[in-house]
This record gives sequence, C-alpha cells and structure tokens, in this order.
Amino acid sequence: MFKSYLKIAWRNLMKKKAFSFINIVGLSIGLAACMLLIIYVFDETSYDSHHKDVNQIYRVATQVEENKWAATPAPLAQGLKADFPEVKEVSRVLNFPNTENLLLENAEKNIKFYVKKGYYADSTFFELFSYESKYGNLSKALTSPNTIVLSESVSTKLFGSENPLNKTISIEIPYGILDYTVKGVFKETDTKSHLSPNLILSMQNGDIGQWVNGQDNWANNNLFHTYIKLQKGSSVTSFESKLPAFFERYAGEDLSAYNIKKSLFLQPLKDIYLKSDIGNEIAPNGSMTYLYIFSSVAFFLLLIACVNFMNLSTARSEKRAKEVGVRKVMGANKDSLVYQFLGESMFLSLFSLLLSLGIVAVVLPIFNAFIQKNLSLFQYPKTILWIVGITLMTGLLSGLYPAFYLSSFKPVTVLKGKIKNNLSASLLRKGLVVFQFTVSVALILVSVVIWNQMDFIQHKDLGFKKEQQLIIPFRSENTVRNYTALKNKVLKNSNIVSATVGTTYPGFELVSDMSFYAEGKSMEENVYMKFAQVDHDYVKTLEYDILNGRDFAKTDDADIESIIINETAVKNFGYTIDDAIGRTITYEFGEESNVLRIIGVVKDFNHQSLHEAISPYGIVKLDQAQPNYFIANIDGNLDGVLAYVEKAWQTINPEVPFEYSFLGDDFDKNYATEAKTSTIVFIFMFIAIFIACIGLFGLASFSTEQRKKEVGIRRVLGATVSEITLMQLKDFLKLVTLSILIASPLAYYFGDKWLQNFSYQIGISWSLFATTALATFLIAFITIGFQVIRAAIANPVKSLHTE
Repeated sequence: MFKSYLKIAWRNLMKKKAFSFINIVGLSIGLAACMLLIIYVFDETSYDSHHKDVNQIYRVATQVEENKWAATPAPLAQGLKADFPEVKEVSRVLNFPNTENLLLENAEKNIKFYVKKGYYADSTFFELFSYESKYGNLSKALTSPNTIVLSESVSTKLFGSENPLNKTISIEIPYGILDYTVKGVFKETDTKSHLSPNLILSMQNGDIGQWVNGQDNWANNNLFHTYIKLQKGSSVTSFESKLPAFFERYAGEDLSAYNIKKSLFLQPLKDIYLKSDIGNEIAPNGSMTYLYIFSSVAFFLLLIACVNFMNLSTARSEKRAKEVGVRKVMGANKDSLVYQFLGESMFLSLFSLLLSLGIVAVVLPIFNAFIQKNLSLFQYPKTILWIVGITLMTGLLSGLYPAFYLSSFKPVTVLKGKIKNNLSASLLRKGLVVFQFTVSVALILVSVVIWNQMDFIQHKDLGFKKEQQLIIPFRSENTVRNYTALKNKVLKNSNIVSATVGTTYPGFELVSDMSFYAEGKSMEENVYMKFAQVDHDYVKTLEYDILNGRDFAKTDDADIESIIINETAVKNFGYTIDDAIGRTITYEFGEESNVLRIIGVVKDFNHQSLHEAISPYGIVKLDQAQPNYFIANIDGNLDGVLAYVEKAWQTINPEVPFEYSFLGDDFDKNYATEAKTSTIVFIFMFIAIFIACIGLFGLASFSTEQRKKEVGIRRVLGATVSEITLMQLKDFLKLVTLSILIASPLAYYFGDKWLQNFSYQIGISWSLFATTALATFLIAFITIGFQVIRAAIANPVKSLHTE
C-alpha cells in the first residue's frame, strides 16, 4: 500500500510540475529559514547552561532609584559569605576600567599581542564556574598571588603546543607591567557563557591588588561583579528578603554619607545573558525580546509555506475531484483517501526537507559571518529532533485540510462535474491569502520602522563631532607618559585639526560619577552626575557647543578646581545657563568637602547611546588621573593621516603595537544588536514576501485556468482586455487591501513597542502605511498580472473549446 501511495505521489508531482515546483520551493525556503533561526535560538538559550549547579548560582546586582547596576562594592562578597550560612561560596570578577585590552608578552619567544576579555577574579572562581582543564588544577590555580589561567587559544599563541604550566608571561596595563605565572589552561568547547574570558588573572596581584584590598567602602566603587552559590535546598526568596537588612547594617553609614539609597537584588546565572540589560554588564548580552522576534518570524515563515500548500491543494480540488470519484466507485474508503493525500503531503515535505538542508549548508557560513557566530547544522542534538518534528508537522499541517476536504467528495456529485462545498473551499483560500499577506505586510511595516530608526540614530546630531575622530587607547605606562610627545608630533600634520586626551569619550560607558550639590544646598539635595577628566583642548577637539562661559585654560595648573557642565546638569542644580558661570557645586569625599567652580556650560550632547536620555554630565581637567585615550580631530585624507600617526606612534612607543578606532564606529557599537536584528528581520521579510508571492502566483494560475471559459464568453460578448484584466485583478486586490487593514494596527503596535527601547526615536507616520500599501499593491500586481493579462488576451475559440 505504501509503495502504491509513493508511486501515485510521484506521478502527481511530475504531472503538475509548476504546482510541484511552487510547493517544493515554498516549503524548502520556509524550512531552511526556520532551521537557521532555530539553530540561532538554541545557541542563544545555551549560555551558562553547562555550569555545574547552575540553578544555585546567582549574581548580586545593585539598584539606585530607577538605575540598575550589574556590579557591586568590593566588600559585599565576603560580607555575604560571613553572614549567611546558606551562601556556600562567593567569587568576584573584576573587569578593571581601561583594561579592555591587555598587552601580553612572552619575552623568551619574543611574542607580544593584545587580548580582550581578561578578567581579575578571586581564587574561588572555578568553584562556581565550570571549565574543563587542559593543563593544571583549575580549582587551585588562582590561590597564589600573580597567577593566571589562560584559554587554550591564548596559550597556543604564547607557547605553541608546549605545556605552559609554571611559565612566566608579562602583562602590561596603563598602570604598570607585571609578571604572572601560568597555573592553568582551560579548553575552549562549544559551551557558551556571558563571561567567555580569554584569561583569568588572580585578584591578588602586584598591579591592582593593593587598590582592591583597600576598597572597604560599601557605597562607592561599584566595579566588582559578585557571584554567589547557595547551599542546595536554600530558599532564594527567603534569602533575598534578608538582603535589605543586611545591606543597611553594613552599608547604611556609607550610603548616608553620600545621601544615596541603594538596594541589592539577585539575578540567576542562567538568565543573565538573555534577560539582563543593566549598567556595567561585564560583556554585551543577548536579548530575550529579539529571541521572541526571531522565533515568531521563524514560525510565521513556516506557516506561510504551509498555507501555500493548503491553498494550492484546495484550489486544485476540482482537478482531482474526478480522481476521487473514480477511486470511491472502485471501492476506496475515506480513510484510504485521507492517507493517500496526507502521504503526498508528507512526501512533499520530506522532499522539501532534503532541498532545505542543502540551502542551509550553503547559507549557514554567510549567516555565521553576519551574526559573528560559528553555528553548525547539527551542533545541538535536539536540532535533529526539531527538524524532523518540524518536517512532520509541516507535512501534517499542510495536508490535513486538503486530505479531509478532497476525501469528502461524493462520487455521484463529482462525476457529474459538480462540487457542493466549493464555496467553503473558496472562502478558505481567500482567508489563507489574507493571512499570508497580513504577515508579509506587517513584516514590511515593522522592518521599515526599524530601518528608519536606525537611519535616525546614524544621522542624529549628537552634540559633538562624531566623524573622523581618531581614538588611540593607552595600554601601558609608557604610552601614558609619552602622550604629550605624541600630541606634538601628530599636530605637525596639517590634516589634524586638534588633538587631546581624556579618561573617556562619548559612547564609552562611564564608571566615574559623583554626587554634587549646588550653592546653599546640602547632600540631601544632591545631583548624581557622571564626569570625564580631560586635557584643556578636549572640548575644542570634540567640537562641543559652549553656550556660556569658556573652555579650560591651556596652562597645566589652571582650572584644576573648575568644571564645565551640560544643560541638563545646570537645570538639575537649579541654575540657569545665563547665571551658572561663576557658581559652584560641591562633592564630599570621606570627611572632605570639595568645591568646583563652573566656568562653562555646553549644549546637551549624547554621551551615552540613544537608548538613554541625556543625564547630568561634567568635564573636569586632568589632575592626578591618567588619561586613557588619545583623540585626534581629522580633516582630510584618512589613509594618509593614519599612516602618519602610526609612524609617529612607532617612533615614540616602539615597544607597544599601534591600535586605533574611530569614535563614530565605537559609538555605533551601542546599536550592534539592533543593527543585526534589523538586517535579519529585513532578510526574512523578503523571504516571507517571496513565499507569499509564489503562492499567490500559483493561485492566480489556477484561478485563471478555472475561469478561462468565462473569460472566453465575455470576450465573445464584447468585453475588452482591460475590463477582463481589471475584473480578475479586483478579486485579488480586495484580499490584499483587507490584509493591509489588518496588518497596519498590528505593525503599529509592535513597531511602537520596539521603539520604546530608545529615549530618542522617530514617530510612526501614516505616510509609512500609505507607502507600504502602494508597495504591496505593486508586488501583488506584478505577481498575478502576467497570469491575468495572458488569460484576458487568449483566443476565445481556444478558451471555449470543450473536452
């Protein structure tokens, strides 16, 4: 019986090649797109799932009013361990400011290079986080000062295939050079983590170790990511309810001194990558919202492909009605016919699956390059189950209604050429067309909203010059000391307008902040303000707009106790732009009160991404702080200037590799997730439209075939080609119009929801919907126009010819 079903399915496939091609292509593309997105979703949801006892591990984070912060004060970890028996182990991870790139050197082999994602950690790090050791005992690797654990790839770059245990490497940061002893190497597997370090350095060391040990204040220096592992059976709710009293007991006095209200909360380790989007994340995270978007897109793409099959199968019902009638007369029962048609659907799905696997194999490397991952088709075993399940579901869903619909025909009726229930089939086909185009139009509208927002972000006036600003980080003590020589050297190039140094630059997450209060006020009326420490020509180089007052004086010791603030800070302090100059603001550090005089007010600028509203911001002159970045304002040939600056760098700092970026590129990294999402949505929008259009094309082909005699009669009675064309187009365009009406409010809702992620956003104009409607009509017209016009101009004699 199965062999018979298979033969008949193949014959039908070959008999109707156009129909078969449309169905196979639609299903294959739908399955391929769905598989790509499922692999991506599985990868994103796998983060941190490999850690032993992952359900007992949490990150402790802080909240100040509405602001949430991923890091905590240094003494918190040991305080939790000492006070709570339910805390089995604690560990801190420190991503020290301005050490995002560490300069590693193996002097013995004369190897020197930069490495990202190097974190300082307590000796208990490997008690909480599970890593597979290649060399050494990881659980004891960080117990001694100045020790380090390397990833397998970093170890290979430094030592080749040698066992590096107990060998020494030098690590240089802007605060000095220190030798570290290698005590372990961990394997790099397919497991994912929100940390994903390249190396782990002992928190007890000779470079920042003394500073770490001196951090005993519970209110400031929230730089330590604190992780805890609870005892098995401990109640998380009960533990978290004890945190306010605990924090008040230890931190209350320090917080009162700064007039800060702060609280603690827990984040499950397994939720951090996808569900945490707060300040000072240790590394960029994923987004559960975007995962929902991708999952929904995958589901609807597959559903559109299934709709195509159902639509075309029911449209062909009259063509197969006599087949059903003959089969029933010959003794076939309804069940056997259902199995026959479901078998054809399953056969088509399996055939499409084979083709889709080929599509995925070709497209996956391109997809990987775009999303910057290394996914493989069968990377996760459950992918196979999902793919098989999706294929069976596709075949079942696609063939279920056609099977029961076709098998329900009565032999006497169909052999007379009449089908009583064709009205319900017609309504179903129309409903499915509306569904396809509703999804497609909604995707078009949401994609255009995303595209316009991204364009707005890229071209919005941020309040400073973003383009052609060269950024050079200082990664060593020598480069910091030599910055004046570098500045003097590069300014000899006529294409460099100005150059400066500072502790930060716009778009880079600030960790320097302080509470200030205005004249005549106290700490109870403080203003929380972030600030940068800069050289005298920082404002000039970044081309901030000074609304009142002046820039810093060039003399080194001038304006050390002065500050330039933005408009938002002026308003928060209760001053006005006109009267702010000469007024003072005060901050308290320990027992001392420190007064800064306002010498300038700059126009508000976006020192953070457009996700965040502009907040109070201050610029003070460099005093004891070290500059971290060299900034050069370029006006001219970038390639020539870069070559000149690189040569100057190598002359002054021959021992340190030249590294640079551009401010505009760095600022745009804040929107990398959105940019990636918008492109993926755009790509799959076109896929959805393509699948919907080939279905509409097939449906138009069958519709014109069914109405060819009607068209022939109308032509004989005098109807013109344009009248007949319009008559047939009108039926399809009505369905497209209904799709637009349904899709528009849905797209508006989801587009507006997405825009809420930005403090600065475009408005959703109704002209957008009008343009999309016209584009959709044009797509539909192009898709079905050829079939309709061909039927309208056909010879009526041939159209009226009977069998």
